[in-house]
Amino acid sequence: MFTGIVEDRGIVSSVRKKGSGIELRVNSAIVTMDSKRGDSVSINGACQTIEEISGAEFSVFVSSVTASVTTLSSFKAGSKVNLERAMRIDSRFGGHIVQGHVDGTGVIREIRKDPSGAHFRISSKADIMRYIINKGSVCVNGISLTVVLTESDYFDLYIIPETLRATTADDWVPGEEVNIECDVLAKYVEKLFRTGKITDNGRGLESILKDEGYISR
Repeated sequence: MFTGIVEDRGIVSSVRKKGSGIELRVNSAIVTMDSKRGDSVSINGACQTIEEISGAEFSVFVSSVTASVTTLSSFKAGSKVNLERAMRIDSRFGGHIVQGHVDGTGVIREIRKDPSGAHFRISSKADIMRYIINKGSVCVNGISLTVVLTESDYFDLYIIPETLRATTADDWVPGEEVNIECDVLAKYVEKLFRTGKITDNGRGLESILKDEGYISR
């Protein structure tokens, strides 16, 4: 599990086709400082397993499934990436619950910078937008961020200078594709709402609210 607080901006040193997937080699003195083979690392929000460490460089294998739902397949040598090691149980929880399981991607539609930070507008599909709410949390390219505004097909963010400095967000450009992980709590609530049995006769919450007229059938 991760928190969405980026620890380092790594540099992709090589990208190589490997079987049905891709081998990425990434340079990061922070990630390799105390990591070992088999440890988890978030690369632009996607949880990956370290396969090898050599000096300040580590490698991961990106499966075809991960490549199909994230932007990792678009990486090239020299690409800058946000990195976070798995959360320690004895550390502060500065962001929100991030699993590293990317739900899909979005596209940066607009960027407006000012002296205090930058406004970003990101569009995405309905199956992503259903979980994004005003003042809620969202993970974009591995960064825990607060939603400022949401509409049916886009959401707005405001990123402060410290986050811009510590992540790759300052390099984002309109038209760029980004990884999105929605708040997992929203998914659990939806699951319980639709299928959870909360009464003795086995009715779920959705059924009760419909019977009582609070929501339409």
